[in-house]
Amino acid sequence: MKKIGLISRCDSDDVLDFVRELVTHLRSKAAVLIDMKTAEKIHEKGTPVAEMRKKGAEFVISIGGDGTVLRGIQKMNDPLPVLGINMGKIGFLVDVVPEEAIEVIDEVLSGFEIEERSRLSVRLNDEYLPPATNEVVVITANPAKMLGYRIFVDKSPLEDLRADGVVFATSTGSTAYAMSAGGPMVDPRVDGTVIVPLAPFKLSARPWVVPAKSEIIVELTMPKKEAVIVIDGQFTRKIKEDDRILITKADIPARFVRTRKNGFYEKVRSKLA
Repeated sequence: MKKIGLISRCDSDDVLDFVRELVTHLRSKAAVLIDMKTAEKIHEKGTPVAEMRKKGAEFVISIGGDGTVLRGIQKMNDPLPVLGINMGKIGFLVDVVPEEAIEVIDEVLSGFEIEERSRLSVRLNDEYLPPATNEVVVITANPAKMLGYRIFVDKSPLEDLRADGVVFATSTGSTAYAMSAGGPMVDPRVDGTVIVPLAPFKLSARPWVVPAKSEIIVELTMPKKEAVIVIDGQFTRKIKEDDRILITKADIPARFVRTRKNGFYEKVRSKLA
């Protein structure tokens, strides 16, 4: 019997009722490995997300919004393909509406294509932080207190500026925080990294798109200013002036179950118009 993983936002009765309905439907078709929090809520046996690949899951169903998808991917060292069911708001990483979910999942169980998306590898000094599917944000810890940034791309100086923060986004993440900060929307087939200053105090500071394999170094230049690094909105770490951040393309991509041929442009039109 096939095995599939299931993760959910599990923060509302509507989501949990949908999870129960889906699990009941799938019982005769596949073994369902349910994440620990969701399993506890619906009184089922749970499986840590990090162990779902080892337990034989072929893909993961994510029920919620983009945050649920990003949390699930971040917990897997070698991410399984994710099929997103949208029970959030905009949902750029979740393609399927609940009304179509059972039909789509039944089709996927018969076979599916995988779409790979580049992630960002993040190293803080000598420590590797979780890879980013959407973005890495280096931002002031105190609102209205700017930071100084010095950014290098492949050892060449790119920017020296004061700003509230800087977003380093994948093509996948270009339609998230980076877009809201004035960055370009990038087709996920373009393997690049978007660099977007947040409220820069410099007229010439503009967004950049650099090759994904570039080595990006970020240094803080204003002493005694508190800052944080945030990865995909899920992982946060305080940083200080003598910390050095290295960002480059991760070795292992994120993976998604392909459900539409022209999904990106269709989503831009329907969700961001």
